[in-house]
Amino acid sequence: MALSSPGTGTGTSSDAAVADIPARGPAGPPRRGLLPLLLVGNSAMYALYIGVAGVLLALQVEDVDPADKVANFGLIAGISAIFATVFNPVAGALSDRSGRRNPWILGGGLAAVPAMFLLGSADTILLITIAWCLGQAVMNVYQAAITSVVPDRVPMSARGKASAAVGLGLPFGSTLGALIGAAFSEDYRTGYLVFGALVAGAAVLFTACGREERLPACAPLPVRSQLAAFARALRDHDFRWAFIGRALLVLGYFAVSGYQLYILQDRTALPAGMKPEAAVAVLMPLTSVAMVVATVLGGYLSDRFDRRKLFVGASALLSAVALVVPAVSTSWPAMLAFAAVNGLAFGCYMAVDTALETMVLPNAEDAARDMGVLNVANAGPQIIAPFVASVVVSVSGGYTALFVVAAVLAVAGALAVKPIRGVR
Repeated sequence: MALSSPGTGTGTSSDAAVADIPARGPAGPPRRGLLPLLLVGNSAMYALYIGVAGVLLALQVEDVDPADKVANFGLIAGISAIFATVFNPVAGALSDRSGRRNPWILGGGLAAVPAMFLLGSADTILLITIAWCLGQAVMNVYQAAITSVVPDRVPMSARGKASAAVGLGLPFGSTLGALIGAAFSEDYRTGYLVFGALVAGAAVLFTACGREERLPACAPLPVRSQLAAFARALRDHDFRWAFIGRALLVLGYFAVSGYQLYILQDRTALPAGMKPEAAVAVLMPLTSVAMVVATVLGGYLSDRFDRRKLFVGASALLSAVALVVPAVSTSWPAMLAFAAVNGLAFGCYMAVDTALETMVLPNAEDAARDMGVLNVANAGPQIIAPFVASVVVSVSGGYTALFVVAAVLAVAGALAVKPIRGVR
């Protein structure tokens, strides 16, 4: 999975496609029912990502090799994230060149079922790695296409509502994924098939109800031109610091969240009778609700007071405070407090920082492309987060150091907004 800023294009397709987003958007209002379909389609996608990677995959890895579960899980998560990040732009470019999204959404969604079946059948670390990479491949076909629907079919005047529908898919899907993962913790093979069927059903619903018109095909730019555009954008002072701040906070967030199940298993003193999988099913909805509340309030208040840097910096510091709580306490109430406060911090940060990013883009004519560059600050840290986390845990011999490192990264992310000069 690559977390992306909604409403800005995929951030993964070719530069030609991304740069051409404003011209491809329709002039009229979006088709009736498109926004609910976007919510359903994105919620199903995030449910699979969270339920599989956050619960079932961790249980499967532990079942195969309990002694080395931390290192193995980090290896699988890291390799699959690299695979996903490489495959996403390829899938995006192919859908760009075809001028269609629905066939790719339907194909990727339906292919999730056999991919999840293969993952559930894997019984070695190597086979699990290969199967999850295949799963990431088909899901990134789905993700690249469905993320492109907003710029393709929604006019600029309605992008805010469409972005909200896409963005709400993360907390809704996270909650659903955690609940399904917990429900099938004793039978992860069936759980995998449930997630595959969920995505396939969402794909069928979306393509059956969300009609599309063929768009002009987009030819991708050469790799050298894309790299040159990337480097040129990062030479801008404010843009570069916004990129660094987002990358640092996302790295700290995913370094901890990826190991949440193992933290609950090996470190947290859970209430009597509560299994770690059930604890995840409590923490994830709590975090999701907090994220939704903070996203709405953070966006409103930052507009009301016209202060972006203040809210971005404060929410990053609040994330650091939240990470300190489980670092100093192994109790269940400490994890509840962490989940709630970190959800508030991350929700506010993502909402206001996305607005800040739109204000530091180097060139208005390249806005969509440069937002795609900033999305690398979301995807890149997710690639290295599993490796960073597994190294920290293995070297330190526990999870306390992981919380501390993540808190330091959050503080660094807060400080990174200070040099930005063009935004208050």
